[in-house]
Amino acid sequence: MSTVVPLATPRWRGPDLKELVAKVAFGDQDAFARLYDAVAGPVFGLVRRVLRDPAQSEEVTQEVMLELWRTAARYRPDRGEVLPWVLTMAHRRAVDRVRSAQAAADRDQRAAAQAHAPVFDETAELAEGRLEREQVRRCLKTLTELQRESVTLAYYRGYSYPEVAEMLGTPLGTVKTRMRDGLIRLRDCLGVGA
Repeated sequence: MSTVVPLATPRWRGPDLKELVAKVAFGDQDAFARLYDAVAGPVFGLVRRVLRDPAQSEEVTQEVMLELWRTAARYRPDRGEVLPWVLTMAHRRAVDRVRSAQAAADRDQRAAAQAHAPVFDETAELAEGRLEREQVRRCLKTLTELQRESVTLAYYRGYSYPEVAEMLGTPLGTVKTRMRDGLIRLRDCLGVGA
C-alpha cells in the first residue's frame, strides 16, 4: 500500500498583512502592534545589511516603522504585497542615510582642507624669495669691503654694533658710519622706499 505524500505542506503564514495595513490606515493601534511584530525583523535585517552600524540600523528601522504608521493609507493591494512595499521603504531610507552620512563626511573633509589650505601659492613664495635673495646678494657686492662685512655680521649673523667693531678691529663710530652708508646703498640698489 502506498501512501500519498502531499507535495507542499501547509505552513503557518502569520497575520494577513494586507488586512493589518488596512486597519492601520484607520488608526488601529493594535493592528499596528501586530504589523510591527511581523515586519520589524525583516526591516531591521535589510537596513543592517545596508548600514552595517547596529545603532543607526535601529534608528532607521524606527523611522521606517513610523513612516509605515503615517503612510499606511497609501498602500495599494493591487500593486503588490505588503512586505516588499515596506522593505522598499526601508531600503530607500537606509540608502538615504548612507548618502547623507557620505555628504556630511565630504563637507567636513572639504572644510578641513580649506582650513588647512595655505592662503598663498607656496611655489610662487619660494620663487619670489629666491629672486629677492639673489637681488640682495647682487646689491651686497656693490658695497665696500668694510660696509659688506659690517652689514653681514650685524644683519645676517646677529652681532651688535660693538661686537662688529671688535671683530673687525675698527672703531665703533667708523662701523656705524660704514653700516649707515652701506644700508643707504642697499636701499637704493634694492629700490626700497623709492
